[in-house]
Amino acid sequence: MSLRVAVQMDPILGINIDTDTSFLMMMEAQSRGHKLWFYTPDKLSQEDGRVFARAQPVEVFADKGAHARLGETVMLDMKDDIDVVLMRQDPPFDMAYITATHFLEKVHPHTLVVNNPAEVRNAPEKLFVTDFPGVQPPTLITSDHEAIYDFRARHGDIVLKPLYGGGGSGVARLLADDPNLDALLELHAMIGREQVIAQKFVPAVSKGDKRVLLVDGEPVGAINRVPASGQVRSNLRVGGRAEAVELTARDLELCKIIAPELKRRGLLFVGIDVIGEYLTEINVTSPTGAQQLKRFTGVNAAEVLWNRIEDIRANGG
Repeated sequence: MSLRVAVQMDPILGINIDTDTSFLMMMEAQSRGHKLWFYTPDKLSQEDGRVFARAQPVEVFADKGAHARLGETVMLDMKDDIDVVLMRQDPPFDMAYITATHFLEKVHPHTLVVNNPAEVRNAPEKLFVTDFPGVQPPTLITSDHEAIYDFRARHGDIVLKPLYGGGGSGVARLLADDPNLDALLELHAMIGREQVIAQKFVPAVSKGDKRVLLVDGEPVGAINRVPASGQVRSNLRVGGRAEAVELTARDLELCKIIAPELKRRGLLFVGIDVIGEYLTEINVTSPTGAQQLKRFTGVNAAEVLWNRIEDIRANGG
């Protein structure tokens, strides 16, 4: 079965093909005979209730510097011309991102959007995890500075991070007596009106922040992201180092806790972050780590995902 696949992502010519999960998804789709189109989110439009994308047909190659061959731009009707949309642009999870989910919601599930755009909108990574009591370290979400000071007084060392950021951007550790809390809160307020997250610091982060990939609620595998010496952020894009790791009994327990809700919401491709015994985030926008997982373990999460997508389409979903 050949599918028509549109990939909504950041500019494809600027990606690192050694680490980019979207590229692995596209390579896998192409190897199965699926036809690919590429477009950036700003090329998505809605007119008279129909959704269109100004997109380019694309072929991808495992060749650095020449990894994408783009064709002439065409206007795609996202309901009639496309079978599957991969919504893969990176955060920030801002109003432009939210608007794109509203557009794509109009074509899903007639056109299968991965992940379900309404549920992507309703499940921001750092908020969604709070639906599962007991899995997180102590966590406060607020814009009330006094509440944050009270939280630090009760928990000591904390991590402060933006609610709708991604890739480790804006994440900082504050010791119990750190004098910079006011300054950091002022910086967050200058950037936007969104609340921030204060979370009790988990010392186990020095051993790594585990990324577990799940397809339709089932764990596929994991990698460990180890922060650079003296750093608290383990995200690969800010200097973290990836290494092989096994899934523990606790990891599997956490996956089992969240799996029914992932399935119910149509969140087919998800990456969770686990530090020690705690689940810290459920990433549904543009989860990464599949390239490193394949490199370390041979497990191809993109293959598992496309098996599931093809099954859904074959059964009328």
